Amino acid sequence: MLEDQIADDLKAAMRAKDDARRRALRSLRAALAEKARTGGELAEEDEREVLQKQAKQRREALQQYEDAGRDDLAEKERAELAVIEDYLPEPLGDEELDRELEAIIEETGAASMSDMGRVMGTAMDRLRGRAQGGRVQKHVKALLSD
Repeated sequence: MLEDQIADDLKAAMRAKDDARRRALRSLRAALAEKARTGGELAEEDEREVLQKQAKQRREALQQYEDAGRDDLAEKERAELAVIEDYLPEPLGDEELDRELEAIIEETGAASMSDMGRVMGTAMDRLRGRAQGGRVQKHVKALLSD
């Protein structure tokens, strides 16, 4: 279970005095506990959803800090994001993503940009956690416009 792994990793980070890892793991543990409090026992999909949300928050904060020239804060976010990404599934490469999307386009019978919504819905359900929505959208547009 992810919560047990995070608890063990948190103990190790505390022993190693790894502040960035400790902060990130405490944040993850709190987010998972909050999700469990509202919905009971967490399924693997729920855990992945929490991880993705935490990673997205770090990416957005990182971008804001970089835009503001706050390299000190950006580095903290970057370090925490790296810890969170260790728990996420390996993202799809461009070729893998295109193969998956081509199969989805064929399944849905999509032929033009007007079918993009149908393709995106199926793609995001199937690829959740392995590809970001903006990246999927970019590839779907390219494939449908050919």
